[in-house]
Amino acid sequence: MDAASVAFLREVLATTGWVERTRELGRCLRSTRSPGGLLLVGTPREEPWHLAAHLDDEARLSGLAQLAPTLVRWSPPPGAPPHLAVGLDRVEAARRGETLFVVAERPAPAPLLERVHDARRTGATIVALDGGDPELAGLAHDALTVPPRDGLLTFDAAQHLVSAAAGEPARSATRLLDRLARLADRITGPRVTD
Repeated sequence: MDAASVAFLREVLATTGWVERTRELGRCLRSTRSPGGLLLVGTPREEPWHLAAHLDDEARLSGLAQLAPTLVRWSPPPGAPPHLAVGLDRVEAARRGETLFVVAERPAPAPLLERVHDARRTGATIVALDGGDPELAGLAHDALTVPPRDGLLTFDAAQHLVSAAAGEPARSATRLLDRLARLADRITGPRVTD
């Protein structure tokens, strides 16, 4: 999905709340502190290759190296290139400042939930994009559930919106300061000069 398609999808979903939620999840991914610290894992049957590629593109285009994900695989084949050879032991090594992004359209298997729990206990931030898995959502610091029969948003479309949101520039601090200054003026009244 290209940028124009994402913009169109956002326009269609503007009044539904989905755009805001996907942006929140995208901002959460930006909080990863270091390159290689965004760990992206799926289920044994569905590895999030497509999302990994989009996040890698967003990292390159936005200049945010921490968005380039480390794709964690359940069974990397022997002799796989280094970027495709990262196994589940990397989840076990997750620490504070790293983000474990779990993408599971169907319920996460028990071995994945155990690893997610361990990563959370060691200080990693847990983010989930799921299809209605209460156990996974319960372990996550931030989660977005896309019900299978929502009708408005598909699981694939949600991945596109989240990856695009992760690469968006953060709202500028000056805009926030301007809004705070206007609020202070309202509270304290106008400034009177001599």
